[in-house]
Amino acid sequence: MQETWGNTTGEKDKLTIKFLFVLIEEFSLVAFSNAIEPLRLANRIAKKKLYTWELASEHGQKVTCSNGISLDVESTIHDATKPNYIVLCTGENVRDYATKSLISWIRKEARSDTIIGAICTGTYILAKAGLLNDYKATIHWENKESLKEEFGNLTITESIYSINKKRFTSAGGTASLDLMLKFVSQDFNIDFAKSIADQMIHDSIRTETDQQLPSIPNRIGARNPKILTAIKSMQNNIEEPLSPSTLAQTLGISIRQLERLFQRYFSKSPKRYYMALRLQKARNLLLQTDMNVLQIALACGFSSSSHFSKCYKSEFHVTPHNERGFANHLAYTGS
Repeated sequence: MQETWGNTTGEKDKLTIKFLFVLIEEFSLVAFSNAIEPLRLANRIAKKKLYTWELASEHGQKVTCSNGISLDVESTIHDATKPNYIVLCTGENVRDYATKSLISWIRKEARSDTIIGAICTGTYILAKAGLLNDYKATIHWENKESLKEEFGNLTITESIYSINKKRFTSAGGTASLDLMLKFVSQDFNIDFAKSIADQMIHDSIRTETDQQLPSIPNRIGARNPKILTAIKSMQNNIEEPLSPSTLAQTLGISIRQLERLFQRYFSKSPKRYYMALRLQKARNLLLQTDMNVLQIALACGFSSSSHFSKCYKSEFHVTPHNERGFANHLAYTGS
């Protein structure tokens, strides 16, 4: 039998809390759905309107999400009624949609008491507007490196979401659900949030301390402390790669022992494993920033664009120039 929550807070009724969801082209539908459904269920379970929401876009036109589905909105961002929370809903190619008018509007709203945040890649727009200085923030793991390259002063975490005073960010996907359940628990109580999670078959509400990706041991299927330390050292030294001898010396083992460890766990040399890490970062920067090929090469530890291009083609079977050109073509044609 479903429990009802006629007196949700145990106190006098709160005023209805309003969310303004700003839909931006190529937004993530799964992140948006996971953000809005907890609000609907809160109203349903409580049998009263605890939350309201409005959908808006920059110019009031319908917006197409990343999977091609288009949604109508109710207003422009300028005509929307005053909300308690503003949520920027973004997804792919977010840099293309960080317009001057959108940035200007967000800055204006930030001067009021409105709580402003973003899900998925919307962290980029908040950063562009200068609203994340002195705040912790997060973004989808795939976009973390490109965000750090452009906004080196930001504190970017790997958590699923981050809430700091009047700013919040979320990695998107199912993290949006946990973020909204956190708001519900703050607005009302944790038991009420758990009842919403139960309705969504969400058996465990994650917190701000939960990470987007599994820990290195779980991700690579290895728990040998030497191999884990080696990988962490590689990840922390992409721009200026460590030599095998330096790596081995750091671990207190010989180069031969280092080689044997990587062959055992990955069937490849530490040099090849390191190269793959550097090239994956390069690919993220290539597809998510305007950095030229030489800048990307240098950021990933290559001394020249020609050497970088050769290694890139060997790994991904396409040159960096063609990779970026193909990605731009897809974005332009909507393929």
